[in-house]
Amino acid sequence: MVYLPPHFTESDEKVLLAHVERHDFGLLVTKGGELIASQVPLLVERRDGQLFLMGHLALPNPQCADLMAGGEALVIFTGPHAYISPSWYGAQPAVPTWNYASVHAYGAARAIRDKDWLNDLLRRLSERHEAREANPWRMQDQPAAFLDGMMNGIMGFEIAIARLEGKFKLSQNRPASDRPRIIAALEARDDADSHGVARLMREREAK
Repeated sequence: MVYLPPHFTESDEKVLLAHVERHDFGLLVTKGGELIASQVPLLVERRDGQLFLMGHLALPNPQCADLMAGGEALVIFTGPHAYISPSWYGAQPAVPTWNYASVHAYGAARAIRDKDWLNDLLRRLSERHEAREANPWRMQDQPAAFLDGMMNGIMGFEIAIARLEGKFKLSQNRPASDRPRIIAALEARDDADSHGVARLMREREAK
């Protein structure tokens, strides 16, 4: 579980799923004999009212054994994060902190070796990420024998999401007068994470 103070808790499913879609390179965590984690590109979909995460691992990855055994898996979708200087606050004394957004997905996992399922997953993943390219690579243009050999070296998995937990720590505990200064300071930086945190804060200020 993740520590969720009420003022940092995000429970709106639309907000949580939008975060998952935007930050879809998740950290898959399982515990068989020991904790193990893998960074995995994932797809999320709803079928018959149930949310699922779908991905794949290389067969030599020892985490495959955990997925084949079933049990609960955790996937962490980390969003933008930024250091917050106490010099931006109106009142002192104060201490530094960190603002960030993260979503945790928990659910039962199952391993999948079916090649039709894997073929569909890989095609959808590649189409999703190739869409931004000027000359998209197409899975269906590759030799069938080559693709079959590649699929022999991976294992698919699916996680039926039992719960989503969102923590959007965005200075909600600070006085309203502090937050515009924090946003402005973040926007003055030159890194994408600071700008991402500022964007999330502006969205909440507008509500």
